[in-house]
Amino acid sequence: QVQVVESGGGLVQPGGSLRLSCAAFGNIFRIGAADWYRQAPGKERELVATITTTGSTNYADSVKGRFTISRDNAKNTVYLQMNRLNLEDTAVYYCNVVDLITGRAFWGQGTQVTVSS
Repeated sequence: QVQVVESGGGLVQPGGSLRLSCAAFGNIFRIGAADWYRQAPGKERELVATITTTGSTNYADSVKGRFTISRDNAKNTVYLQMNRLNLEDTAVYYCNVVDLITGRAFWGQGTQVTVSS
């Protein structure tokens, strides 16, 4: 069984920063590719950032230059550093990771990010 746990969400003022973490536990050897998604109220879930097994990254246009996805293979953890947050970044952020060996994908439960003055 594999458990994916996101953390680091919270309330922040516009212009502030947060760092989200996504850790995989259990029967998973190592995270392969991983993605961060977000879903705002009344909107569809959207892809925010991707990191491949080799560390290549890709970002949605709305977060380019402000968000950075990274990984720590030793900790089986993926991060999302979010800077210069604005009101439109308010959403539940979800992590999706792929098991490097099996190719199975697993979702976390989500962490709330609220940007408000």
